Amino acid sequence: MSALAERAETADGYRARRTLPLRVELVRQLKRRRTLVMGAILALLPFVLVVAFAIGGDPGSRNGRVTLMDTATASGANFAAVNLFVSAGFLLVIPVALFCGDTVASEASWSSLRYLLAAPVPRARLLWSKLAVGLGMSLAAMVLLPVVALAVGTAAYGWGPLEIPTGGSLSPGTAAERLVVVVAYIFVSQLVTAGLAFWLSTKTDAPLGAVGGAVGLTIVGNVLDAVTALGHWRDFLPAHWQFAWADAVQTRPEWAGMVQGTAISVTYALVLFALAFRNFARKDVVS
Repeated sequence: MSALAERAETADGYRARRTLPLRVELVRQLKRRRTLVMGAILALLPFVLVVAFAIGGDPGSRNGRVTLMDTATASGANFAAVNLFVSAGFLLVIPVALFCGDTVASEASWSSLRYLLAAPVPRARLLWSKLAVGLGMSLAAMVLLPVVALAVGTAAYGWGPLEIPTGGSLSPGTAAERLVVVVAYIFVSQLVTAGLAFWLSTKTDAPLGAVGGAVGLTIVGNVLDAVTALGHWRDFLPAHWQFAWADAVQTRPEWAGMVQGTAISVTYALVLFALAFRNFARKDVVS
């Protein structure tokens, strides 16, 4: 296939950068059933929480401790923050693993990967297109949840400041800015899962294996972070910093944890993405 690609590069009108345009790959992925199902699940979560609060009553402090969950019904901003809090640890991991792990492996399972490369689409171009779309859809999933939650929460509990559990509040405008920061940080923290899923997608022809493997390894990281005996070694685990965004929703935000978490996540992600490109460049594609 590489020889065919080299001959095609000399053909009139052939441009490698014009193969597999991002819009084509994006439309293909948006039309898939798993994309629609995942979007529906994320959009449905805020409604489920509203119903849960309506049935169980407004959350209140337990044992004298006040947490972010206890302020969920204070305003639409609080409700959006709570939705991110309850989903960041696991629910938002799934669309990232799905959109990044079901890319190359799904093409291989459909036996269409070799035809894409014979088009010819350069291997690096194919991976860049799929990675960009996968990351873009992952970000869209993370934006969808708080946007729907903010709309649903505002309709149910009103538009107002974000009440901070430890005392004080943020004005609606400031709260919206901080929520943007929170979403951006959660996306960056999930880059490790994206890298794992993408790398595994180039190693296997089974999409479920790539997606499940990335989710499983992410869970293992969370379990290791809970082992306090590891001490400072936990600082090198991406899971250790996944809730550092809570420091951004304070009257005086602290950025040190988010900066360190970002550095750890980006480092792991770059290594995993590089491994994916290296592996796929040397892979014998037969499916």
